[in-house]
Parts: sequence; structure tokens; C-alpha cells
Amino acid sequence: MVNHGHVRVNGHKVDIASYNVRAGDEVEIKNTPSSRQVATRNLEENRMRNVPGWLTLNAESFKAVVNRLPTRDEMDSTINEQLIVEFYSRF
Repeated sequence: MVNHGHVRVNGHKVDIASYNVRAGDEVEIKNTPSSRQVATRNLEENRMRNVPGWLTLNAESFKAVVNRLPTRDEMDSTINEQLIVEFYSRF
């Protein structure tokens, strides 16, 4: 989604998957039918997942606010951070 320009942060198009958000940033899906269709499908596929406490989601308006950055102890213990770093270092 990010690479295809569907995501905006603070009103600006973001097309870099490794973009770093900060506390207070508003993340939204572009207001086009194709962008909203992709977002709707992703929301439906992930509806069983809980929204983390550091994020406020308004699914109806396709917007989220980063309240604060997550702490390491809030991350799923199965996440291998090194694999994430290696993946994004290729870009």
C-alpha cells in the first residue's frame, strides 16, 4: 500500500515503506476509490487484531493518529527485529 502511494502522513503522500512516523503524526489513506478499496480489504482481513495502545484508529475515516511511539515490551515477542532491519536495508 505504501509503495503505491495510497498512504498520507500529515497530509503528504508517503511512498517509502520504511518511513518513520513520530508521535502526533496523522496517518490516512488517500481519498480515492482504489485506495479505500485496498484499505477496506486490509481492515477486514485484520479485524481480529487489537489496535495497540500507542495508536488511535478511526476505521470509518481511514485515519490513525500515532499517540506515542511503542516501547519494545509492547511488541509481539515473535517479532525478529533484525529481520525487519535486514529487509528494509535492501531498499
